[in-house]
Amino acid sequence: MAEPMQLNGCNGIKNENLQAEDLSKWNFRPSEAVKGCSHDMVGIRGVLDYVMSHLNPIGKSKIPLGHGDPSGFDCFRTSIVAEDALVEAIRSGKYNGYPPAVGLPQSRRVVADYLSHGMPFKLSEDDVFLTCGCSQAIDVVLSVLAREGANILLPRPGFPAYEALMAYKGIEARHYDLVPERGWEINLDQLHAIADSNTVAMVIINPSNPCGTIFTHDHLTKVAETAKRLGLLIISDEVYAHIVFGEKPFIPMGFFASTVPVLTLGSISKKWMVPGWRIGWIATCDPDGILRKSQITEGIKKLMNIVVDPATIAQAAIPQIIEKTPKDFFQQTLQLLGHAADICYDRIQKLDVLYCPAKPEGSMFVMVKINISGLVDIRDDIEFSAMLAKEESVIVLPGSPLGLKYWIRVTFAISPSVLEEGFDRIAAFCMRHAKNT
Repeated sequence: MAEPMQLNGCNGIKNENLQAEDLSKWNFRPSEAVKGCSHDMVGIRGVLDYVMSHLNPIGKSKIPLGHGDPSGFDCFRTSIVAEDALVEAIRSGKYNGYPPAVGLPQSRRVVADYLSHGMPFKLSEDDVFLTCGCSQAIDVVLSVLAREGANILLPRPGFPAYEALMAYKGIEARHYDLVPERGWEINLDQLHAIADSNTVAMVIINPSNPCGTIFTHDHLTKVAETAKRLGLLIISDEVYAHIVFGEKPFIPMGFFASTVPVLTLGSISKKWMVPGWRIGWIATCDPDGILRKSQITEGIKKLMNIVVDPATIAQAAIPQIIEKTPKDFFQQTLQLLGHAADICYDRIQKLDVLYCPAKPEGSMFVMVKINISGLVDIRDDIEFSAMLAKEESVIVLPGSPLGLKYWIRVTFAISPSVLEEGFDRIAAFCMRHAKNT
């Protein structure tokens, strides 16, 4: 396995081997929290950068099956309504200044109405805080919950940004398993075993990144009841909300907020295929006022006053984007993703050294297990991904940073023809490295 790409010299310094005395006159150093966390290989971007450092510069064209950004493919271009909304916000000349810290009121109101669909209670604009994408929503919520000694329960496999941010904030991560043999359902018994009096929350990601599955109403009911017994709030990451193409409907966790308080995190990034627009939200689903009484809501408000706002023009476009985008845009997108998911699952089933426990039903991803014993010269998922990039210019995400060694995450949110070519290359790679039997 090749060594990671070295970045020495990026500031014009030829030799980084400075002696201690050369630094003795300077007072600055990175914080202990930063020095103690090697999350350059935990965050998805860092891992993908590492995998892509193995690309052969004179090799085949790159096929990105490790990313979560389909916007570069024409077939996944956003709705013209969304584009026009942003242009109109710019040309109006009304949104060149700073917005309110919690977001434009009219946009928060529209998001509240959008999230209230199918819920047993109605959200108001006061329940919604606009953020720079879902990533900032995660950061803000974790910051508010970061009291001394706190721990939070995370899914395994999961989205590694949670653990990386928690490490920097001094929050202990405890992992519960998603069970592949049960359609990646949460191991509810495990929650009781790992939670204690310092456990403040649990994170669920539904639809699932990275598993591509959807939790049923019955399962979410049990999750809510378990969290209530343990005294936890639920952080529900719903950035892939409504991106479902199987038989199961998407049920928002906020539906169960009368049982347990819920912080819903979301964005327009995935459903509208515009992750670069950086518009997300936090919604407090709290009909019994528990989050308000415990001052979590107030903590979010205070923190929103000191963090960066989403661009005002993007905020201003939200009402038109959410209210005016035609249904056929979403239907076409889901039809395309469903077709791509079928291609992905069917092609994996034909490869002896790869195994997929369930056909994806939502989001843009699927987890795939590698039969390492059936391969030569490949020891784990990191090497598999690095060598696949080097030999075939196909990028997949290793499963180790997600919590599952010997697995990979594959995205199918790309052009179907490119996806087929990607699997042609993966098949050739697997055959080339297969053990002779």
